Amino acid sequence: MSSNPEPITMKTPLRHDWRLEEVQALFAMPFNDLVFKAQSVHRENFDPNEIQVSSLLSIKTGSCSEDCGYCPQSARYDSDLTPEALMPVDEVLKAAQRAKDQGASRFCMGAAWRQPKDRDIERVVEMVQGVKSLGMETCVTLGMLSDEQTQRLKEGGLDYYNHNLDTSEDYYSEVITTRTYQDRLDTLSRVREAGINVCCGGIVGMGESDDDRAKLLIELANLPKHPESVPVNMLVQVEGTPLMGSDKLDPLVFIRTIAVARVMMPQSRVRLSAGRNDMSDEMQALCFLAGANSIFYGDKLLTTDNPMTNDDLQLFERLGVRAGGSSHAA
Repeated sequence: MSSNPEPITMKTPLRHDWRLEEVQALFAMPFNDLVFKAQSVHRENFDPNEIQVSSLLSIKTGSCSEDCGYCPQSARYDSDLTPEALMPVDEVLKAAQRAKDQGASRFCMGAAWRQPKDRDIERVVEMVQGVKSLGMETCVTLGMLSDEQTQRLKEGGLDYYNHNLDTSEDYYSEVITTRTYQDRLDTLSRVREAGINVCCGGIVGMGESDDDRAKLLIELANLPKHPESVPVNMLVQVEGTPLMGSDKLDPLVFIRTIAVARVMMPQSRVRLSAGRNDMSDEMQALCFLAGANSIFYGDKLLTTDNPMTNDDLQLFERLGVRAGGSSHAA
């Protein structure tokens, strides 16, 4: 008796030619239909019950010359933030070990610079090599990079470089004036050409329009290669920054943004980043259903609060999901 072969499941093809009207149509779908579509795409590419866990440490805090309207680390704003110089390497490695012990598989290091100096890069490379020796993936966000600095990070073994686009090109000047959108795209191009994985996303809830959110996702999905990690941040309003007092974003709009990101970038890790402290467990659960499969662990995201690790573990247990690795499903 012959047996029937297993049906072949065709994965959603990767696209880099999204048009605005297509993405607008995705956002306009009935909520249940959009989440079902996103979850279907998600299951084609990932274990639906596995969440990749990263930990983020500010290795150099404040005194930044940029004027990003959301950021308390800007030297231009009175946000009561205490500036701190670049941390010693051994302190960073102790923090990385603690993060690993708590279940994080990737350790991300952020420094508030417009662009690092070459001597700073050498210190960061030491940190990267030390974290890798612990068996963790490494990620850094340091601002703009020169070709030589990018190559040095690659030689040092860096796995991921984070450099967010933040918002659409149209809305960008409403948030930042000290660095152009093209500056950000150029940095991403250097990182990609050097063979370093790209972590790139944005922030929603800054007063942008529905079309701005769509255009941000188009910028990301129409890059020559999709970012391996796509952090989606919900604005955390900080006293003293220009965006303090912005209208709160409808939680369902945020979940729709997660779902559309999943549909457009099927094989990327979509990460719930800043703003989780203001999200209910139920909202986070819907984000996971909509295709988010990565979070930041720990009680701080650079300078803003984040849910405590124990809270995340309890939520994972309630949802029946587990912390997992970083590769997508075969």
